[in-house]
Amino acid sequence: MRESDLIRKIGEYLKSVPNLYFWKEHGGMYGTAGIPDLIVCYKGRFIGLECKVGKNKPTVLQAVTIKQIINAGGYATVVRTVEEVREIIRAFEKE
Repeated sequence: MRESDLIRKIGEYLKSVPNLYFWKEHGGMYGTAGIPDLIVCYKGRFIGLECKVGKNKPTVLQAVTIKQIINAGGYATVVRTVEEVREIIRAFEKE
């Protein structure tokens, strides 16, 4: 599976969650390097999801950005499956 396929599948799931807002961060010359692939707002919380497949790892800049989001009080992580994202959303439902 390609990362773009994973992002699409996660996006399909996120669209099904009531009262959740998200967008796909697009890279390129007008984007900000290191920003997670999917930015989510759910129950007032900022969630950054960096999507990776196989043994792919985040770049150094992506890892630093994830840490900065966490230090600022948000939540950010690397995800590899839709099920991981479901578990994250379930955890926020309990808050």
